[in-house]
Amino acid sequence: MAEIPAVREMAEIAYQMWTLGWDERNGGNISRILEEAEIAPYVNLRGTGRTIALSFPVPELAGKLFLVTGSGKYFRNIISDPAANLGVIRVTTDGGHVEVLWGFEGNAQPTSELASHFMSHIERLNVDRGHRVVMHTHATHVIAMTFVHDLDEKKFTKTLWQMCTECIVVFPEGVGMLPWMVPGGAEIGRKTAGKMRGQRVVVWPHHGIFATGSTIDETFGLIETVEKAARIYMLAAGHGIKQAIADRELSELAEAFGVTPAPGILRA
Repeated sequence: MAEIPAVREMAEIAYQMWTLGWDERNGGNISRILEEAEIAPYVNLRGTGRTIALSFPVPELAGKLFLVTGSGKYFRNIISDPAANLGVIRVTTDGGHVEVLWGFEGNAQPTSELASHFMSHIERLNVDRGHRVVMHTHATHVIAMTFVHDLDEKKFTKTLWQMCTECIVVFPEGVGMLPWMVPGGAEIGRKTAGKMRGQRVVVWPHHGIFATGSTIDETFGLIETVEKAARIYMLAAGHGIKQAIADRELSELAEAFGVTPAPGILRA
């Protein structure tokens, strides 16, 4: 079978995330909505005959195709054996199952965070018809920052904006923040999806980051930017921060680049 371009793209970005130290062992997961035309030349759309029951019905996604990382799979291995570590799935018409069209060889399963992914896909599609990608990773400095910074999302957002000039331009809506929660279940998925109505990034304290976008590159770049700001903060905070980008300067940046900052963060 010819190589599927979308599979190669996800394998390469997953390997890059592993080399950055964000996805140790089987940490992290990615899902991407696929268009039928981009996989039809490579995949039998009638499926493999294998279906997987969902513990949470998603009729909103009925008929949609997804490329998803596997449960318990290591990002570093995806590039060498995509079919064992990734799968193409289609949500059934009743939204209660997914059909495996390709991959998940050896009886592999989709990521244990599939609930969080699907719920976030639903919410983002409601506000952005160009949405396609959900990406979860254990970005090192973002996690570190959640141990030493106030976990109020407005304060957290403002600090990130102040660390790097491009931040307010890249994520003017700010970042969402959850309390610590047990991962892998429907509850954290619901809470994350709720934040996704107004934001594209949600921080899971002491765990990692959930981000969304229209392409793999865009979503990865969004995480890169948040992680870079968190890294600068962690490098600078121990020395005592004497100056940062001021509220007035952040407002000037937003005006110059035509973005609207999330309300209630900057002083007038």
